[in-house]
Amino acid sequence: MKNKGAICIGIAIAVIILFFCNLFYGTISIPAAAVMDILLGRVPEKGVWTTIVLQSRIPQAVTALLSGSALAVSGLMLQTLFRNPLAGPSILGISNGASLGVAVIMLYSGGVLGAAAGFSNHIIIVLGAFIGASAVLVLILYFAAKVKSPVLVLILGIMVGYVASSGISVLNAYASADNIRSYVMWGMGSFSGVQSAQLSFYAGLICLGLFFSILLIKPLNVLLLGDNYATNLGANVMQVRIFILLITGFLTAVVTAFCGPVTFIGLAVPHVARMVLGTSNQKLLLPATILSGAALALLCNMMTIIPFGKGLLPLNAVTPALGAPIVIYVILNNKSGNQS
Repeated sequence: MKNKGAICIGIAIAVIILFFCNLFYGTISIPAAAVMDILLGRVPEKGVWTTIVLQSRIPQAVTALLSGSALAVSGLMLQTLFRNPLAGPSILGISNGASLGVAVIMLYSGGVLGAAAGFSNHIIIVLGAFIGASAVLVLILYFAAKVKSPVLVLILGIMVGYVASSGISVLNAYASADNIRSYVMWGMGSFSGVQSAQLSFYAGLICLGLFFSILLIKPLNVLLLGDNYATNLGANVMQVRIFILLITGFLTAVVTAFCGPVTFIGLAVPHVARMVLGTSNQKLLLPATILSGAALALLCNMMTIIPFGKGLLPLNAVTPALGAPIVIYVILNNKSGNQS
C-alpha cells in the first residue's frame, strides 16, 4: 500500500511538472525567467508576453489538466461498469452526438442562425455540441433503465453513435466547403477552446463531475464482484449504472463541447493506471486515473507544438500516437482484467 501511495504521489508531482512545462514551452519562445516574473506579477499586464502566458498558456494548461482527468475517470468507470477493456467515453456515442450538434450549426450558419451569430461564434458551437451530447445521453439513460444487461447498453450506445455519424454525413453533403473545413478543424480537438473568461465556468463543471465520480468509489468496487454479488450486498445495481452513465455522459459532453471529440485518453489512461499500480481497487485506482489523465493530456498538449515556431499539430493527431500502443499492448497481453 505504501508503494502504491508513493506511485500516486509521483504521478501528482509529474502533473505539476508538466503543468509548468506547458507554461514555459509554446510556439513563441519566452525566457523562463520572464515567465516566472509574469506568474509572480513583476511585469506590466499589457505586455505581449504577459498576454500570451496569462490569456493563452494558463487557460490551455488548466483546460488540458481538467479535460484529461475527466476523460480518464469516465473511461475507468465505463470499463468497470461494462467489464470491457475497450469501453471508453466515446463508445456510447456521446462524442458523436456532440459532433452532430456542431454539424447542425455548421449547416445553418449560412441561413437564419448564421445571420444571427455565425459559425465562428464560439458560444454557438459549444451550445450545439452540448445539446447534441445531452440528447444522446438522454437516450442512453433511457436504454439503461429498460435493458438489464450492461453489454446490451454498450451495444445500443454504439448503434446510437452510428446513427449520429450517419446524420453528420448527410449534413456535410449540404454544407459549403468553408463550413466543412471549420467543422473538420473543430473535430481535430484542441485544449485552446476554453478562453480565460470561460475557464472558471468550465472548471466548475468538470470539478463537479469529478466530485461525484469520487463518491462512486465504493459502488464501483462492489460492481467488480459482479451484479449478483453486488445485489446480495444490498447495492442497487440499476441505480448505480444510471448514475455512472449520467456522470460519464456529463463529463464527456462538457469536454467535447469545449475541446472537440478528444480521442484515446479515456480509453488508454485507465489501463496505464492499472499497470502502474497493479490493482483494480478503486480507492487507489480512481485517484491515480484522474492524475494520470491530467498528466497525459498535458503531455499531449505539449506534443502538439511543432518545434522552432513551425505551428501546431491537431490534438487528435497526437493522442492516438500515445493511446493506441497502450490499448494494443493491453489486448495482446490480456491484463486488463487482473485484480489484486
